Amino acid sequence: MLYLQLAALRLLETERQPRERGASLVEYALLVSLIFLVCISAVTLLGSSVSTQLSSVSGPLR
Repeated sequence: MLYLQLAALRLLETERQPRERGASLVEYALLVSLIFLVCISAVTLLGSSVSTQLSSVSGPLR
């Protein structure tokens, strides 16, 4: 009987412990894809204005 009680306590203890420890590969892939999308969006939106500013700065240097 004591053995069954100990087994039940061990089962309850393992159920209480968190099963996830850290980020999984899927979560890292989602983060990388989000960062990639933000970078591409920034280059697309700001690309022409940055190019114009760099051209105006590089003109006097030549």
